[in-house]
Amino acid sequence: MLKSNTLNMTEGKPLGLLCIFAIPLLIGNLFQQAYNLADSMIVGRLLGADSLAAVGATGSISFLFFSICNGISSGGGIITSQFFGAGDTEKVKKAIVNSGYIMFSSSLLTGCMAFAHGAEMAGHSGDNPAGSRHVHAHDLCRRTAGGRIQLCLFHAAGTVGFQDAPDFSDPVMLSECGTGSPLCGQFSYGCVRGGAGHHAFPADRRCGLHGPCHTLEPYFSLERRHFVPDLKIAGRAVRLGLPLALQWSLIAVSTTALQTVANGFGPAAMAAYTATGRMEQLVMMPYGSLSMALSTYSGQNMGAGKKERLRAGLRDSFIATTVLALAMTVVMQLLGESFVGLFVRESEVVALGGSVLKITSPFYVFLGLIYVCRGVLNGIGDALFAFVNGAVEAACRILIPILLIQVIGMGVMAIWLTAGVTWMLSGLSCYIRYLRWKSRHLMPEQT
Repeated sequence: MLKSNTLNMTEGKPLGLLCIFAIPLLIGNLFQQAYNLADSMIVGRLLGADSLAAVGATGSISFLFFSICNGISSGGGIITSQFFGAGDTEKVKKAIVNSGYIMFSSSLLTGCMAFAHGAEMAGHSGDNPAGSRHVHAHDLCRRTAGGRIQLCLFHAAGTVGFQDAPDFSDPVMLSECGTGSPLCGQFSYGCVRGGAGHHAFPADRRCGLHGPCHTLEPYFSLERRHFVPDLKIAGRAVRLGLPLALQWSLIAVSTTALQTVANGFGPAAMAAYTATGRMEQLVMMPYGSLSMALSTYSGQNMGAGKKERLRAGLRDSFIATTVLALAMTVVMQLLGESFVGLFVRESEVVALGGSVLKITSPFYVFLGLIYVCRGVLNGIGDALFAFVNGAVEAACRILIPILLIQVIGMGVMAIWLTAGVTWMLSGLSCYIRYLRWKSRHLMPEQT
């Protein structure tokens, strides 16, 4: 195995290793999230709830197209970690290159799809297709489609690069280059032409082009033979990645469906949905970083044949996410309205958003369970789990609103109660899947 700053996660205390890996990723993600938060704050407070609703209307569409290519490419990250755990340096390098081929192809395809069809899909996300909200959503979809390839390349560097060489400065530097610009030009052209869409492409381009270069280390010292396509490795990566792409696509489609339900309650509900969604993204960031760390941890230990370490990793991670969930629940219960007030001025939206966060925050513990189990199961290459998990979330987001609104007669709060119940059922299904895997693959004395 090459000598480098690579973090070997097959030895040592699981929680300490996971924190070493996850904290730099979290800091880098905070820089990325600062971009989205700044855009939403500026658009919502300066241009009003209607403009913020237009930005929110495109969020699920963007997530759908990104999910397709990011899910496919994640298969490359899984096999890269497994090859590293097995100590096969040559295959690690080949996996990195072939994952790059897959990521570039999928991001190019989805970027073209987003430009051609994303705007039309966003056109159906508002309650006034002929109004300004539709125009803004239409323009935003087209403007951000151009940066999709660069953004996906940035995540590709994270998937295969940081999986094997987690350096504290890498995710921070990569994300810093994509932030700082959203504050410019917001004031004169509206939520798209001078703001949310105008700076998305340059920022994503800088991240995408800087990423592969900055992650160079011994495993990225590639020779000509490594660039020869390996159909076996690429095929294995695609087989692992396609279920993940399907999982995230199902989640994105169901999120779009829930967005449509929110749209039916008017601009105030749409703006509250967008504002609270931004807060939830912030809450999910530590979970997401830990999930990436668990995926690498699980992949390396599977490759090294140390399956018994997976149980300790999941247990320690769930304890950490539960403590975080309880703390964030208290914060949202006490300060929910203040957080929503950062995004909009309208008192109706602020009051609705504060009430919403009081409903969803008690479910954060299940959100942590989802990410913990997902990280472990994705890392071991459980392809069937990805499909089942995506199907559970999609079914919940589509069927629960029908039950709550049309059968029970609940009002706008049904949107966010749906989100909480979805997290609960999805988290429990993830844990049940993990227990089934553990009963089959771990010996009694190891459990």
